[in-house]
Parts: sequence; structure tokens; C-alpha cells
Amino acid sequence: MVEVSIVPERSSTTSVTETVQSRNLKLKLSSLSTRTRRKLPVVDEFKPELVEIKKKPKADGKTKSRERGEFSQSSKSSIGECSSSTSFSCDSNVSSVSRPHMSKDCRWEAINKAKKQHGSLNIRNFKLIKKIGGGDIGTVYLAELIDSNCLFALKILDNELLGLKKKATRAQTEREILQLLDHPFLPTLFSHFTADKYSCLVIEYCPGGDLHVLRQKQTNKCFSEQATRFYVAEILLALEYLHMLGVVYRDLKPENILVREDGHIMLTDFDLSLRCDPNPMLVKPLSPSVDRPKDTESSCIDPFCLQPSWQVPCFTPKMLTQKAKSNMVVHASPLPQLVVEPSGARSNSFVGTHEYLAPEIIKGDGHGSSVDWWTFGILLYELLYGRTPFKGTGDDETLANVVSQGLEFPNSPIVSFHARDLIKSLLQKQPESRLGSSKGAAEIKQHAFFEGLNWALIRCAIPPEMPKPCDVRSVGRSENLVFDLF
Repeated sequence: MVEVSIVPERSSTTSVTETVQSRNLKLKLSSLSTRTRRKLPVVDEFKPELVEIKKKPKADGKTKSRERGEFSQSSKSSIGECSSSTSFSCDSNVSSVSRPHMSKDCRWEAINKAKKQHGSLNIRNFKLIKKIGGGDIGTVYLAELIDSNCLFALKILDNELLGLKKKATRAQTEREILQLLDHPFLPTLFSHFTADKYSCLVIEYCPGGDLHVLRQKQTNKCFSEQATRFYVAEILLALEYLHMLGVVYRDLKPENILVREDGHIMLTDFDLSLRCDPNPMLVKPLSPSVDRPKDTESSCIDPFCLQPSWQVPCFTPKMLTQKAKSNMVVHASPLPQLVVEPSGARSNSFVGTHEYLAPEIIKGDGHGSSVDWWTFGILLYELLYGRTPFKGTGDDETLANVVSQGLEFPNSPIVSFHARDLIKSLLQKQPESRLGSSKGAAEIKQHAFFEGLNWALIRCAIPPEMPKPCDVRSVGRSENLVFDLF
């Protein structure tokens, strides 16, 4: 079993209102943001050391406008630890070899050809088309690699400004995380380079906008349950992969979920993420039981193919009778389950977005990877109901509601029992009681809400909606001024 440290409750003499106001005061004193649903700046109670994932770590622990355009790719504000360096490494040797799922993408060929031709990439190799996002640590442009017809999201960061705002470490963390990623629902970093004053990240571009914009276009501004299950299943796999790398995301919300041209999603923005030491474990499941539910329709005995609990092939020939299938399940021996959840991650940083903050972050009790499962529950609620569950008339009221208000479901739209049960299990105010706190995504996948979903083939599923083709190459003349800064 995964050990979870229990954080004692605060003294009853300290009121929720005083706690919320105290934490929110730090936000107001340091915030530079004027956005309607903004991200909190980072207010650290201590400075956790960064942990390198590539090598054996020796130390542990350490908003965005709701009216953004269709081609928005988010970038956020935060206050992080001070860094002695205000620029990225000039190493731009990002290779397709380390990213097998994208190795045959034509954009890799274009990038490698440009590097071979020019020796290295710089900003003048790109034609800036339009600004598609911006925040406290950088500005994101839609850019075309010259002579390639390939589009990228170019994130430009002012090194001097990052140093003044003490955000250089946050920017470096994002770049290091991007270099680690190789997953169909996470962004690909094609290259990065540095000039005297600016650093650039060349990232995969998603033409479908973000999930918030897409939700606003739906009837009653919420998704159907079938569409919601599709999106949150892909997000769950992305979070599982991040946790396997020892990355706690900490900023899940619709604005940070982009839609690819094929209708599948991509989780983006990692400057608020916490890096820590992953904790791989093999957990032996309970003995098989004849009472275990069996699939009566599909040819797959266990639809949760990425987490098989039985020594039975996922795809069993349809010619087998149901009795034969049952006998195979009953006599199968359970396999150990691999659980890679960064249960040792702890931080006192006050980070996130008001409506998505977990109670332990607001109370300042310290938090770990369970905050991602809280935000996953808030996201599921918002996609189904069109709003978040604890939103108040102001920030203070929202934070107080998160800490003290019970979870309620509106009468409309009608949502299934399984969906509501999953939300309840995720939105437990005590982190140790939250679904996913011990076995991570593995136990969330087993919830009845996902029954029948073939995790192994989710990339082959037909998305609920495909982005409409749009000509994005209408250049605004003002964007070209950026070239003069390099």
C-alpha cells in the first residue's frame, strides 16, 4: 500500500474566513493580473529545491481571461523562486529520436532540415503570424518555419523580466518538463534557443483552441456525458504519465487543455508544476472472485486494458462462449499492479486558479499529488454542468466555499449516478480520502464511469467534435516588430 501522510486539522479556533482572507491577502499584494478568472501568483512558504528527474535526485519536495480567442494557447502569471540565471541553456538538441510517438511527424523533418541548413535555429527562421496567448512569463505566437509550410506555437520569454519577477526558475522548470515529454496527449517540444535577451520554445501548435472556448459553443455551455468522458479520459492518461515522471501538474482547467486538429486533446503549460521523486510500487490485487463483473457485450474481458488485473487476454475471440470467458476469469491468477504515484511530493506553495484550488492549498497545510485529482474532479463537474461547484461572488467567497461548503449538484442538466459518484469521490476535502490519493490514476480508471472504455485504443476513438479548418496565415504587420528584439 502507498503510505499517505495525514495532515491534522487546523484548530477550531481559527475560522475559515480568517484563513481564506489571510491567504488571499498575499495574492492581492503580489498579483499583477487583472484577468477575470485568473491564476494565483505563487506564494511560497519555503523554497523547495528542484529535483532533477534525469539523474537520481538527492533532494525532494519542493488567470487567464475567460474571453480568449479560438486560437488561444495559454500562458500564465506566477511568482516563483529566484534563480541565479535568467536565461535558458543554449542547447537546442531536441531530437525526434527521444519522442518515438512523434518521430515520423513532418515537423521534425522541417526542423532538422532548417538546423542542418542554418547550423542552429533563431527567431529569424520563423514568420510570426499572430499572437495566440500571453501571460506573466511569456508571449505565445503562431509561427511558420520559413520554407517549410509547418506551423508551430512559439513561446517567447523575456529573460530580464523573468529575473526581475523572480520567475526564471518557473520558466526553466517548464522547459525541462517539456524536454521529458513523449505522450500523445502532451505537447512536443521541437526546439528551444536563446538570444541575449530572449528565450524561445518551439512547441506543437493546436488549431482547435482550448476546451473552455469549445465548451462555450455547446448547447447550454456544457458537454454531453459521452463527450465529457472522452475528454477527461484523455486528460487522465496525461496526468498519469506526468505523475509517472514525478511531475505534479497543479494547474488543470479548461483553458489549459488544447484541441488538436484531429479533435484529441493536449494538456499544456507547466510553469506551475512541481517536480519530485516518483515512487514506483507493485501492488498485489485481491484474489479473484466469481462475483467480479464480466463484460457481456464486448470481446474484451477487461476494458481497462492499460491496467489489466487478470491473466486473461484483453481481446478474446468472440467465438468463446460467455461460460468459457467466465471460467477463464475465475481461474486466473491476479497480476501485481504497477502504481507510480509521487506520494512523497510536498509543497506549501499557494498556486493555481481560485475555482480549482484544493482545500489543502487554501489552508496552507501543504499539498502533494492529490491536488491533481481534486482539480480533475472540478474539471469533470464544469464540463458536465457548465460551471464550477464552489464559485462565489468574489475570490474570498470562492475560497471559503472550497474549504467549508458541501458539494451540491444542480437538477439540470441530468447527469448519471456514476458521473456524480466519481465527482464526489474526487472532491473529498481530506486529501487522504480522495480517489487517486493512494494508487493514482489506476484506481480512477476502474470507476464505473469509465466502464467499457478501451484505454489501449483511446487514440483511435472518434472525437466528439472536429475543429473547423481555418486560414490562420493572415499576418498582422505589428507582430513583425518582435524580430527587431533579437
